[in-house]
Amino acid sequence: MAASPVVSLDTVLIKVASRCNINCSYCYVYNMGDDNWARQSKFISTETIAAVCTALATLAAHQPMPFSVVLHGGEPLLLGPRRLAELLGQLRTVLPEEYPISLQSNGILLSEQLLDCCATHRVSVAVSLDGPAEVHDRFRLTHAGGGTFAQVMAGITQLQAHPAASFLNAGLLAVIDPTSDPAEVYHFFKTVGAPSVDFLYRDGNHSKLPEGKATFNSLEYGQWMAELLAVYAADPAPLPIRVIDDMLKVLLGGSVSKEGLGVTDFGILIIDTDGTLMKNDTLKSTYNGADQFTRPVNIRETDLLTFLASAEFASYRAMQQPTSAKCLACPQLHVCGGGMLLHRWHDANGFDNESIYCADQLHLIGAMRQLLYTYQLV
Repeated sequence: MAASPVVSLDTVLIKVASRCNINCSYCYVYNMGDDNWARQSKFISTETIAAVCTALATLAAHQPMPFSVVLHGGEPLLLGPRRLAELLGQLRTVLPEEYPISLQSNGILLSEQLLDCCATHRVSVAVSLDGPAEVHDRFRLTHAGGGTFAQVMAGITQLQAHPAASFLNAGLLAVIDPTSDPAEVYHFFKTVGAPSVDFLYRDGNHSKLPEGKATFNSLEYGQWMAELLAVYAADPAPLPIRVIDDMLKVLLGGSVSKEGLGVTDFGILIIDTDGTLMKNDTLKSTYNGADQFTRPVNIRETDLLTFLASAEFASYRAMQQPTSAKCLACPQLHVCGGGMLLHRWHDANGFDNESIYCADQLHLIGAMRQLLYTYQLV
């Protein structure tokens, strides 16, 4: 009998709801040209949940290292308490606690009942919050165009008040507004009591510049992050910031396994609400259908290990490695890894480009090197 193929995934992201209760202007799912959401099942079905759990149990049995599971949307809490409990209960039946399960939410629907469900099944919750009200409410809007800051903060208050908050609270996810004040945003997050914050650049590419970035060579985001770095470095009890902490770790000789950072081979698979296997969903921001495999494959109808060992999945996974001559010759490649794949896109030549944030990242890396030199760490 032939040996089972060796597979290795870092993250399985499950789309459990294809709709959202708010309408963020920068959302790659709904507002950057992709329309797959409109054809998707609104919620993951009982049959798809069963198929996912069977596949993940098989993956766990064949892969030596645990993988993470992330519940995503849309807004995953639209599932409601009953269906969420069904999903989490079945996932935990096949994945013991050493397999992290988390949920990415806008926070508005958080309730004691939903948090109790997450606590029971050891599922942490990360909340999207971009900053104080004047920053957050510029882009994270209701479908009627109103701000959502007050509702999100009410959800965060519920999360922090829960008896299991020390485990449940996985921190905040913030999309950068380069016109905001980095010091104000940083100190706001400290007052919120967030255990950590993960800052993200806006989605965009060479053919569709990210909002707030004037040209390929402009430094709006890099300067913002360098100012954030200065505030962080001056704080005797700094707020953990994943991108800063991980980049500094690499500069000090360590390694990380994160998508879009360092020279890595990060394995991520997306499972859509109807069970279709997809590429990284952030690719939706490049062109309509960019996250779809050549032939639709559904978790209910295929052997996951066979699919992960296929040439098409290997080709998709290899896409994250930079191919542009500039990146391959760059002495900072081991730090930035060429950036996120979606940021390399150009309508003329696909992904064979440096990141649209190349200049920003080089500026930030320079600021980090100067900081480490000042503290005589390099």
